Amino acid sequence: MFQFLTKRNFFINLLAAILLGLLLIFLLLQLLGAITRHGEYLRVPSVLGKNTEEAISFLESKGFDVAIQDSVYTDTARMGIVLKQSPDPNSTVKVNRTIYITVNRKTLPLVDMPALEGKTLNFALYILGRSHLALGDTLFKPDFMKGSVLEQRFRGDRIGPGTKIPWGSRIDLVVGKGLDGELIPVPDLVGLTYADARVLLDSSGVGISLVVDPDVKDTANAFIYKQVPPKLNENKQPVFMQPGQIIDLWISVEQKLPVDSIP
Repeated sequence: MFQFLTKRNFFINLLAAILLGLLLIFLLLQLLGAITRHGEYLRVPSVLGKNTEEAISFLESKGFDVAIQDSVYTDTARMGIVLKQSPDPNSTVKVNRTIYITVNRKTLPLVDMPALEGKTLNFALYILGRSHLALGDTLFKPDFMKGSVLEQRFRGDRIGPGTKIPWGSRIDLVVGKGLDGELIPVPDLVGLTYADARVLLDSSGVGISLVVDPDVKDTANAFIYKQVPPKLNENKQPVFMQPGQIIDLWISVEQKLPVDSIP
């Protein structure tokens, strides 16, 4: 066996095998370089302000991979455009480099409706701005809470805090204008449904504090059986109140009319 290793042909074959292996490795490296386009560089074009789909197609046609890194919203730019890209425009990068883009959303994001009722009008306006909302109509209603927000409304309906609404929505505010010197007679509401009484009181600017019996499921169709202040005082004289004051109402499912204690 030792004699076989010392023969000249063995060393020639071994050298040939080594050279063949080195040649194969060289060819493989060249092939990988051709596949990956090693050593080639490209200049990053600017896609800022372009439509997102157009920007992606354009970058891919130039030999780049594209990934949307973030989707945000700003009302100072058009929806659906590229706001930011990384690497920066005109940077020199290798071929097949991934370009990360930040785009402006195509749809309005939703924000939480803040709690404005009970706050001053100026503070409510500040909160609206911080919440990315706008002021719609301002309605003034007689109330002792002068300058304070009594109701917050969205598209004609009263809206509660925490409700999701589109960014930039317009919110209507009902604001107390104080009590003037006008006096109005207290209406007789006993026996009416709450819905009918509400229409009557809203027209006169009187507020309502409601006491609901436990068995009431539909307050609008429930009946009023007690009110404070009443229509007449103990001397059977009319009672007067100012617009903006509160009247207490008790409602139940059944219509409970008062019984005259005097025969």
